[in-house]
Amino acid sequence: MNAVLVLNQNYEPLNVCNTRRALVLVDGGKAEVLEHGDQPIRTPVRLFPRPSVIRLVYMIKRPRPRVRLTRREVFIRDRFTCQYCGVRSRDLTLDHVLPRHRGGRHTWDNLVSACRTCNHRKGGHTPEEARMLLRYDPFEPRASSYYLFHQYLENEHFHGWQKFIPEWEREKAS
Repeated sequence: MNAVLVLNQNYEPLNVCNTRRALVLVDGGKAEVLEHGDQPIRTPVRLFPRPSVIRLVYMIKRPRPRVRLTRREVFIRDRFTCQYCGVRSRDLTLDHVLPRHRGGRHTWDNLVSACRTCNHRKGGHTPEEARMLLRYDPFEPRASSYYLFHQYLENEHFHGWQKFIPEWEREKAS
């Protein structure tokens, strides 16, 4: 419950900070409170409404966030489907399209999900050499606001954030 959603001047979600940092930004005139949390902050002298969502007064330029390259994220991108035979499974392996020992890199564009059978059959060959076709070319997925903040949206304390993250409803429906 200590998390506060920080929005850019154009209402784009930027990050999550703690309540103390949010109060410093609001008190310094660098942000405004859009949504308040449930419980107020008590001091010996005053009660302050707890911020839940704040918006920065000035536009912040930042590089686009990227999805971390992990096994789980590759499986999610490929929808837990073997990219060679099309079998859906939770028991998948990672396959380097161009094998590492032949100069293939550990990047989004060179990694796919593969079942154990297909990965073993392909071995240290390229898909063309093994006469196996990829169903889809590997790519780097975009980091949506839902991807960045979904761990908070599952918690009932942060339901006030949903209207600021438009992807939330679409992801929830699918």
